[in-house]
Amino acid sequence: LDNAIAIAAMDIETASTCTYSVPRAGKSITGPSVHLAKIIAQVWGNIRIETKVIGVDENNVTSQAIAFDLESNVAIKVDVKRSIRTKYGRMTEDMIVVTGNAANAIALRNAIFSVIPKAITDKVYKSAIGVITGDISDTTKMLRRRKQIFDNLINTYTVTEAEILKSVGKAALDHITGEDLVVLIGIGTAIKDGDTTVELAFK
Repeated sequence: LDNAIAIAAMDIETASTCTYSVPRAGKSITGPSVHLAKIIAQVWGNIRIETKVIGVDENNVTSQAIAFDLESNVAIKVDVKRSIRTKYGRMTEDMIVVTGNAANAIALRNAIFSVIPKAITDKVYKSAIGVITGDISDTTKMLRRRKQIFDNLINTYTVTEAEILKSVGKAALDHITGEDLVVLIGIGTAIKDGDTTVELAFK
């Protein structure tokens, strides 16, 4: 546990990869990412993990991951489907590969977190979140951190302030909370990992 926390909370860049956020039915689902799962698995010991694409049909790519805790003799197998259909039709072969990699990551995350106790995951995740938000104990510090995150999203993904606010369901900058900052960092991670797109997250 101490080793996992030390790695996840090592610096803000590492901590930022430990959360993800994706839009679902008008809300954001936020949680520990595959990167955090890999950190915990690496220091857990006596665990075997594997993920691979096991099928591609006309509509979906299917990935399968297995996590096997050799010490406790607990093994979990997880399947994940991702659509390879867009409004323009079936994806290109290159995009199917990208989607397959994203599905592999999701399946691996789910398998690892099914084997490793949630109490462990929650403690490590909480430590990473503390690093992500930083010290926002007063208005000045909150404004500074908020500006950093907004500027990074605007410059990286060519989105507007209004689109960012809408993604967390807020009407004005003054309404942004520390939890919203975590969601926004998680959206950036999810876009990089292929869990979502700029259009789905912000447009």
